[in-house]
Amino acid sequence: MLAEAELVAASDASVLIRGESGTGKEVLARAIHAASPRKSRPFVAINCGAIPEQLLESELFGHVKGAFTGAARDHQGLFQSAEGGTLLLDEIGDMPVALQVKLLRVLQERQVRPVGATRTLPVDVRILSATHRDLAAEIAAGRFREDLYYRINVVGLRLPSLDERREDIPPLAVHFLNTLAERYKRSIAGFAPEGLERLRGAAWPGNVRQLYNVVEKCVALCTQELVPAALVERALDTPAEELATFDEARRRFERDYLTRLLRMTNGNVTHAARLAKRNRSDFYSLLARHELDPAGFKP
Repeated sequence: MLAEAELVAASDASVLIRGESGTGKEVLARAIHAASPRKSRPFVAINCGAIPEQLLESELFGHVKGAFTGAARDHQGLFQSAEGGTLLLDEIGDMPVALQVKLLRVLQERQVRPVGATRTLPVDVRILSATHRDLAAEIAAGRFREDLYYRINVVGLRLPSLDERREDIPPLAVHFLNTLAERYKRSIAGFAPEGLERLRGAAWPGNVRQLYNVVEKCVALCTQELVPAALVERALDTPAEELATFDEARRRFERDYLTRLLRMTNGNVTHAARLAKRNRSDFYSLLARHELDPAGFKP
């Protein structure tokens, strides 16, 4: 995924970043911008689901004085603020359908018309979008425009959940620990081995954002050189409502199990299916369901 992100950064292609909440979609978008020819220009992000519908159009495209009650002066929209740079439309799946039509027109014509204005203004902006929603399902339900989907999804990148990439948990936890220890001015060398193993084996419904929160609790409360397993356990004590559903837990187990098999067999599907006591066609169906490519596990 990172190799593809670096490759696409060099172009001006629109990118759709998919992933669960907390996986780091905005972090990836900023990395794409930083690796692009537009890196010296602004990076502007807006959460399309956090702004009321009646204000979102003005935030994106701007407005002129007197366009509506309270519009006391001209307001520059985020498209203009990001001129020459990159605009991230975060949680684009939450954008109202009526505004999707206007956004599509802007992307097609590369011009914006501020609310209340009589003329359009040219814009040069690279568009990155992000969502935790299944946009194909949203299209089928009539909540997202198919033509807009194809416009924003020239290149699609999927950020896996933290449960799907458990090998990343220890280096991420250590990185966060070092950063936070410096901020809190604490002399903490690292995690006790049992504590790090507890982090690796925990469920992470909140993904990287939750891991950061847990590590911050550990740093704030640690009085030793190494964060002990007991403190990690305490920091992981999350409310019951954050417990994964049965279906979600089963999905995570299945993917983790399949990933281990493919690693053990270096991507040999026949061998992996034999170990799992499944026929090859069933095994291929499982791999497809979890978006696992055996080729990625070959030496």
